[in-house]
Amino acid sequence: MSKKCELTGKIPLKGHNVSHANNKTKRRFLPNLKKVKFKSELLNRSLRLTVSNAGVRSVDKKGSFDQFLISAKSRDLSLRLKKLKKSLLSKSA
Repeated sequence: MSKKCELTGKIPLKGHNVSHANNKTKRRFLPNLKKVKFKSELLNRSLRLTVSNAGVRSVDKKGSFDQFLISAKSRDLSLRLKKLKKSLLSKSA
């Protein structure tokens, strides 16, 4: 399983652990990922996605999962969600 948010495209960042003596060792900053179930009202189905906490908050801010998908940029979405967005746009139009 890749450590990537399916909604926002957040991926692990690289950095250093810095000791008191200013020694630097490499480390990774992982996104806060959770498995969340979303319901699409337009398509009448539910999905289980690996999403960052920021992604969950973005969906809440937009009001619904469908509204978030329609307004989201395609480059950030996973392949699964790009197909879902396409079917949503054809259904709503």
